[in-house]
Amino acid sequence: MAAVAALPVSLSGRFKGSFAYFTIKDRLPQILTRVIDTLHRHKNEFFEEHGEKGVEAEKRAISFLSKLRNELQTDKPVTPLEDELPDAALWNQYLDYQRNLSNGNGEPSWFQSPWLYVECYMYRRIHAALAQNPPIDNFDVFKEGKAQNFFESQEAVIALCTYFQELLKNIKDVDENQLQEELFKLLQVSLWGNKCDLSFSAGEGSSQKSSPLQSLENMIPYILVNDMEKLWSLLVNSKKRNTEKSNVRVDIILDNAGFELVSDLVFADFLLSSKLADEVHFHGKSIPWYVSDTTKHDFNWTIKQLQAANHMWVSRCGINWEGNLKKGVWVYRDHMFWTLPHDFSSMAEVAPDLYADLQKSDLLLFKGDLNYRKLTGDRKWEYTVPFHQALNKFHPAPLCSVRTLKSDTQVGLKPGQGEKIQASEPEWMEFLFSLLGFHFSQVFNEVKD
Repeated sequence: MAAVAALPVSLSGRFKGSFAYFTIKDRLPQILTRVIDTLHRHKNEFFEEHGEKGVEAEKRAISFLSKLRNELQTDKPVTPLEDELPDAALWNQYLDYQRNLSNGNGEPSWFQSPWLYVECYMYRRIHAALAQNPPIDNFDVFKEGKAQNFFESQEAVIALCTYFQELLKNIKDVDENQLQEELFKLLQVSLWGNKCDLSFSAGEGSSQKSSPLQSLENMIPYILVNDMEKLWSLLVNSKKRNTEKSNVRVDIILDNAGFELVSDLVFADFLLSSKLADEVHFHGKSIPWYVSDTTKHDFNWTIKQLQAANHMWVSRCGINWEGNLKKGVWVYRDHMFWTLPHDFSSMAEVAPDLYADLQKSDLLLFKGDLNYRKLTGDRKWEYTVPFHQALNKFHPAPLCSVRTLKSDTQVGLKPGQGEKIQASEPEWMEFLFSLLGFHFSQVFNEVKD
């Protein structure tokens, strides 16, 4: 993992006053405090389920997390993981890599190291606090918030499922122009759904209270980079050149559970129903991550909740989606790489099996801000740097990033576009949800055999 001199510096808490600095200083300790409070609140539940062993495990986990919070707030050196979970060796190798980068300028610490690294490291340590303390080792400290986000978004879920089921009634009669229009509409719903991110709000409520379908036209000016036309062309051309023996496969690398996940599932169903794709592979997290990221449990729970809904069209969606999974036209996967600190340019080396799997796809849709940060290495890029350059040779297949801005990194803008936005919206780096990035790259768009 040799450092490449040409790359810009990583975003880091060492830049005082930066978004990374305030995230590490304020938001990450708030998240840890909420996790500790969640464990406190479930003390009786742990006792009822596991007796004194459950209470003792809760105390140990809280002690572990309180120590972690202190290390963070006092900028202590990052320490090796001491658990024996399957990914521990990779994490500790990455710490050695960070030590080598520092060139003897002190141990990597919370504020001096790359923001992406220490933020991922915090979530991995939260996981260790539970995993090392059976019998509460399978407790998801973020589950309540994810469920609350889903239930508070019911109005938006009902509106979206109803719209989609009405669309499906006539899908066979829709001409290509209408099909394109519907694809753009549902992709934008998935894009705006990305603002429902509990890690950004430090666990505070962040649900989609009303239907985003009504406001799509008004939001188009706020899409900084809009390559939906290229996305459409790619899907249409993939369909035309693939014979019956070769299915068109789209992969969605998921971000948040709750309304965003529902919007992703609707988009995936549209791809199948419109015959633009034959199979969709979803990639989620193997452990609770970044407060609201989708795990296998969240994925299955959401579909079951929709199936059981007291609303005809919502229930129909849930039933159809369960059927898609059973038929194998939808596939859910998780891989430990998605919860490592590495940016995606390391995937071919660190997780060659995952990289090889993604190479089988016709289109990779990366949802959300964390995926964007990992795609671009979370560095201080100039706004006008082309997206493919920031990808740093990561190109398993044609890929698209669908993301609302929640961090500083932004590439692919036209000359002067970033400066113009900063002049008219000085607080744009406070990430009003009206400002977002939408990217597409055809860096590896050869026709497949």
